[in-house]
Amino acid sequence: MQKNWQIGSLFGIPLFLDPLWFVILGLVTLNFGVAYQQWGNFTAWSAGLVMALLLFTSVLLHELGHSLVAQSQGIKVNSITLFFFGGIAAIEEESKTPGQAFQVAIAGPAVSIILFVLLTLGSNVIPDTTLLNEMIRDLARINLVVALFNLIPGLPLDGGQVLKAALWKITGDRFQAVHWAARCGQILGYSAIALGFVIDFFTQELITGLWIVLLGWFGIRNANNYDSVTTLQETLLKLVAADAMTRNFRVVDADQTLREFADLYLLETSSPQVYFAAADGRYRGLVTVDDLRTTERSEWENQTLQNIVHPLTTIPTVSESTSLVEVINKLETEQLSQITVLSPAGAVAGVIDRGDTVKCLAQKLNLRITEAEIQRIKEEGSFSPGLQLGVIAKSIEEKK
Repeated sequence: MQKNWQIGSLFGIPLFLDPLWFVILGLVTLNFGVAYQQWGNFTAWSAGLVMALLLFTSVLLHELGHSLVAQSQGIKVNSITLFFFGGIAAIEEESKTPGQAFQVAIAGPAVSIILFVLLTLGSNVIPDTTLLNEMIRDLARINLVVALFNLIPGLPLDGGQVLKAALWKITGDRFQAVHWAARCGQILGYSAIALGFVIDFFTQELITGLWIVLLGWFGIRNANNYDSVTTLQETLLKLVAADAMTRNFRVVDADQTLREFADLYLLETSSPQVYFAAADGRYRGLVTVDDLRTTERSEWENQTLQNIVHPLTTIPTVSESTSLVEVINKLETEQLSQITVLSPAGAVAGVIDRGDTVKCLAQKLNLRITEAEIQRIKEEGSFSPGLQLGVIAKSIEEKK
C-alpha cells in the first residue's frame, strides 16, 4: 500500500509527501529547464529545479492559509499533504457557520493572490534581462493561475467551498449546499474530461489533454466523496438506537448458581455473547463471562448470578430514541465494545455495537458491505478506515 512520507511539521501540522509528488516535481523541473535553455544548460536545469520547489512552496503556503484559519476557529488540522495534483489540507471537521466556512475556503486563494502581488512587485525592482526576474514573473503568474483555478465554483475546489458557504447562508441547509456544490464539481469534472479528449483529438497535444482528463477525474472522484459523506451525515441524523440495535442477547435466571449458568449456556456452541439476569420479573443487570472466570470455581456451586451481575445503572446504556450519532460518539469516546439499549419502561430492548451501526447504515444507503466485514468490525471494535463513522459522527455532534 502506498504510504505518504512525513517531512516535518508547521504550526503543529504534520507535513507529508505523496510518493507521486516526485513525478510532478520532475515534470515541472523538465518544463522550466527547457524554457530557460537560453541561460545555459546547467543554469537552466538548476533554475528549473528551484522553480519546481518554489511552486510547491507556494502550494504549501496556499494550504497553510486554509489550515491556519481553520485552527483559529478551534478546528483540528490533521495534516497537509503535497501530492500529484498539488496539495491538500486534511481539516478534521466543518466550520460551524457559513461565514466561518467562507473564511476557511477563501484563505487559500487569498494567500496565492498575495503571493502574486508581492512577486509582481518584486519583479519590478529586478533588472528585466536577468534569469531571476524571469523566474519571479513566472512564479507570480503561476500563483495567479492557482488562485483563479481554485476559485472555479465546484467541489472539491476552493471555489466550490465558497459556493457551498454561500448556498448554506442563503438556504440555511448545509447538507443541501454541499449537494449542490458537489453537483457543480461533477459537471465541471465531466466537462474537463470531455475537453481533454477534444484537445487531444484536434490538436494532438496528448500530454495536455491527458492532464486535463486526469484533473477532471480527480475532481469527479472528490465531488462524489463530498456528496456521499453528506448523504451519510443526513442519514445518521434520521436514525435512532432502535433502528440499529439487535436482540442478540439472552435473559437468564438471576437466582441460578454460577455452575448452572456455565453448564446451561457457556457450553453451548452457538450461545450468544450477551446475557442479562432477571428475577421476579425485573432485570437485575448484565452478566459477563469475564466475571465468571475471575470467580474461584469452588464458589460456583454457592454463588448465584446475583453476586456477579452488573446493575443496569452501572453499565453504558442509551434509550431507544437516542440518536445514532450519539450512540456512535459514545462507542468511540468511551471505547466501548457495545451499549445496552433500554425501553421507555427501563427494560432491556436490545444491544448495539459498531457492527450494528454499520449494518443499519448499509441497509439504509444500499451500500455493499459484506457480513464478513460486519463481523470483523464487531470483533475488532473499530470502524472501517474508509467509512470514518467516528469522525463523521463527532463532526455532526459538535454542530448541534
